[in-house]
Amino acid sequence: MTQPSATDTPASAGRFERLMQTCMDSRIGRFVLRWRRFLPVASFALGLGSYFLVQRQNALAQWLTVLMLVGWIALLFEGLLHRWLARWMGERLPILAVRFATQALHQETLFFVLPFFIASTTWSSPQCLFTLLIIAAAVASAVDPLYYDGIAARRSLFFGYHAFTLFVALLAAGPIIGSMTTGTTIAIASVVTAGCALPSFNDVIRTRHWSRWLLMAALSVALAGTAWGVRFWIPPATLSAKRMVVTTQMDTQNRQPGADQTRFAPQALAANGLYVFSAIKAPRGLKQQIFHVWSHNGEVVDRIPLDIVGGTRERGYRAWSHKTALGADPSGHWQVAAVTDDGQLIGAERFVVGDTPPSIAQRVAELISRLRGLIGGG
Repeated sequence: MTQPSATDTPASAGRFERLMQTCMDSRIGRFVLRWRRFLPVASFALGLGSYFLVQRQNALAQWLTVLMLVGWIALLFEGLLHRWLARWMGERLPILAVRFATQALHQETLFFVLPFFIASTTWSSPQCLFTLLIIAAAVASAVDPLYYDGIAARRSLFFGYHAFTLFVALLAAGPIIGSMTTGTTIAIASVVTAGCALPSFNDVIRTRHWSRWLLMAALSVALAGTAWGVRFWIPPATLSAKRMVVTTQMDTQNRQPGADQTRFAPQALAANGLYVFSAIKAPRGLKQQIFHVWSHNGEVVDRIPLDIVGGTRERGYRAWSHKTALGADPSGHWQVAAVTDDGQLIGAERFVVGDTPPSIAQRVAELISRLRGLIGGG
């Protein structure tokens, strides 16, 4: 019984099925098909392994970013690359083999950056939407029919997907490779992604008039501006709050806070005020200024700068702020947020002064704090 040829595939079949059938006509194609089901597992393992190894070997992140840039260039010349490989390997090479390489690149990158974003996301904030988008992109890269029929079949969407993957790769790699601050990293990533998205605009804008180029440039600038404008919704991928404590006591010599509390009596704060202790995990060599932003009943009342230094300490760089002047009437809901100098949220702690009942956000924060303690992160 002979294998059906590509011409026997029904016209109504999806792009993935047609590509699969084409693969049966070549030895390399059959080899790719045989091992393709191991690709998501291998990519997940490589990505997770890279996350743990990159703490000791920064070159891994550098190579991943370089591969993403090379992959973007390869996408631009995909047809030429396909013909060159087929000629070099001496047989007809199905384009699915080239797409498999791109898919592996997407999977490896997304599964590599995902642990960074999960660790740095403040889940009670809008940052969770961005991290959920990365999770959705990673899942899409691992589901073949969705990847080939839903993403790769639409070239503009394919370039947009690749640009987004490159964007998150740069966000994670910038502080690790060049010890760049998160603000500098997101600015560079926004500009690079806007340039990489130009092929998507090229496919969408069909007109051949000269105004087409102006429109493409405007869309590219708008995309870069949007990426920078929504940075408050983007987790600082390489910075995470390992621990935040609100307390009335602080051992400054040993950098150890007192007991963590979520409710205080006003008279207990009159003598020495409050301390907020934070342990921020950051890549080695990174020096960045962060702020403890104190808010009372939703209104910012103080911004206290702190300088952190990245290192190998698993529990993070320890720093604290001390506020003695809490106002004439400190009663109410308070929040202290650790933010980067460009406004990205790292973590936050909420507490109540007086007999004010805890808010829903306060209850959620207490629940998350208890869960972290059970897991061992506190």
